[in-house]
Amino acid sequence: MSRTLLIEIGTEDLPARYVLPLADALADGVVQGLASRGLGTSHVTRFATPRRLAVMVAAVPTRQPDQQVTRTGPALKAAIKDGQPTPAGLGFAKSCGVDFADLGERDGKLHFEKTEPGAATADLLQAVFDDTLKQMDQLVPKRMRWGSGDDTFVRPVTWLTALLGTDVVPLQAFGLKANRITYGHRFHAPQAIQLDAPEPYADRLFDAKVIADPQTRKTHIAAQISAEAQAAGGHARVTGDLLDEVSALVEWPVAITGHFESRFLELPPEVIVATVETNQRYFTVFEDPEQTRLTSAFITVINIESRDVAQVITGNERVVRPRLSDAAFFFDQDRAIPLTQHAEGLARVTFQQALGTVADKQARIAVLATALARETGASDQRVADVQRAAALCKADLVTKMVFEFPELQGLMGGDYARRNGAPEGVWRAIAEHYLPTQQGTPIPSTPEGQMVALADKLDTLAGIFAIGQKPTASKDPYALRRAALGVLRVLIEGGWSLDLQAALKMALDAQPAGDRGAQTLTALLDFTMERLRAYRVGTEADGRAITPEAFEAVRALGGTRPLDVEQRLLAVHGFTVLPAASALAAANKRIRNVLRQAEEREPGSTAHAVDDEALKHTSEQALWTTITALEKRGAGDDYAARLVDLASLRDPVDDFFDAVMVNDPDAAIRQNRLALLARVDALCREVADLSQLPG
Repeated sequence: MSRTLLIEIGTEDLPARYVLPLADALADGVVQGLASRGLGTSHVTRFATPRRLAVMVAAVPTRQPDQQVTRTGPALKAAIKDGQPTPAGLGFAKSCGVDFADLGERDGKLHFEKTEPGAATADLLQAVFDDTLKQMDQLVPKRMRWGSGDDTFVRPVTWLTALLGTDVVPLQAFGLKANRITYGHRFHAPQAIQLDAPEPYADRLFDAKVIADPQTRKTHIAAQISAEAQAAGGHARVTGDLLDEVSALVEWPVAITGHFESRFLELPPEVIVATVETNQRYFTVFEDPEQTRLTSAFITVINIESRDVAQVITGNERVVRPRLSDAAFFFDQDRAIPLTQHAEGLARVTFQQALGTVADKQARIAVLATALARETGASDQRVADVQRAAALCKADLVTKMVFEFPELQGLMGGDYARRNGAPEGVWRAIAEHYLPTQQGTPIPSTPEGQMVALADKLDTLAGIFAIGQKPTASKDPYALRRAALGVLRVLIEGGWSLDLQAALKMALDAQPAGDRGAQTLTALLDFTMERLRAYRVGTEADGRAITPEAFEAVRALGGTRPLDVEQRLLAVHGFTVLPAASALAAANKRIRNVLRQAEEREPGSTAHAVDDEALKHTSEQALWTTITALEKRGAGDDYAARLVDLASLRDPVDDFFDAVMVNDPDAAIRQNRLALLARVDALCREVADLSQLPG
């Protein structure tokens, strides 16, 4: 027999960031606890609101399967002496609850096994629940204690519900004993709800103004926000993070629309978004789907069907108004001072004790960004714009607006530069030079911004590595992994064929302190290129995941231009689906082994030139003809085509190994054949090291 299990923990309002993680931990802990006790489950549903965490598990067996108990005792020589059981043997028999004569022997030791009937599931659930609570506690660094008990949780627990089918499971925790009672919405339906069985749980709560399933609640919220935005004549800006947070704050969502004064629309849209969304958890509304023209409307989600919505809206507007007024004041104060004057204040801000002030860092960025721009062949005007943007990119860090809203750094500097008449290339570079900030965010949209972003990230990487504070397995306080990935993405997605090693060396040479030698440069390059592995391996191209072997094949050549590495990687990825790929990879492995062994036996034996006049066997001649044809085609940058051409080596190489013995007793013949294979090996490493591929 099987029944549905329901466990619910009722609490005071939980912090939004813990609602889903704790619900997941509850579901995972219960399912794993049942599975470890031989109780398989089917469908699992977890529920989560600010006031409850619950899991429902269908088809839970009501009893464990019979358990096979197996125990191994002491060695026979210690358990039996002179044909009689020793105290050790008797003690083992007693611990097993049988006579010594009932014990068996296996592998020279006493052995005991028996079959015990499985326990009732209801009797096992307390231990499952206790283990689950311990796992949940690990998610919350600071827990609360309430009343006179010693139990702790993220918030006080006010009720426990536990049903296995129609029966109450008498779980105990937090000074409470579980029953079949749950509760609906705190204001709309505060009365106790008696559950006769687990299955109607979600429907009963919905009738009591609680949407218990978080995904369903999110869908309701998104639909309401969209409807409110349309009614206001606009399009709501709905980010996944804000939607998740708001969903974790309400049980019965109701979206309403308020407005702020249109005079605040003179502020940059990012300021209003930061004020309304970040501080208030409201949703902003734009005129257009592209979200370029902000409206004065905002949408908030409340947790009640108010009888006087106008009062609620007025209250929300009353909260937003002073925050926007403060932002407008800071904005006007900042604009009264030129951005160049703000930049002077960076000399009073320390970037890192050994690496100087932010002003020092900004100066290094300006020099490096200018050099990188010249390296790309940029025009004199573009180089000048890059230098100007880099010299002001950190200036907004000392503005009042960024002090109040740190998330607007860069954006405010770009806006102030635009309002001061800076060219678009300059102000956009300032605004976007922190990009990409995280996975999925775009790189800067302009070449000027990309050069400044590269210089900023390269300077941070070089400086922190120079002073010996590179990331550890668990700590990365300067976000160097993110900076390295940002460098790679800008180079690859921006299409810049820059030498990363040379760029890192320029950045390293400019640092005011630390180890700036070759060893640090090598560590920097390896660290950055390793991020490319994490970024690309496993991602899809042409409907298939890029494999570690494909990446290793390219990385083995030691390329230092990420764009070139990316192009080679995509070519190898496409090559691996060809029928000849695995055969050629296997042949290259064989060739590499032959050459290595020959070099070990006779150093220098593989370094001879091919004497085509000495190629007497037809298989040698055919292979030489193919090699020379491939070498004459040139070394273009169409890596995919070059790899396809290499497929023509497959048959001549196979025929060569079938027809001749490489290690011929005649030294001249042997060396000529080894030279032939060395030329094949060189071709197999034109684009990537094909011996690294499966084959």
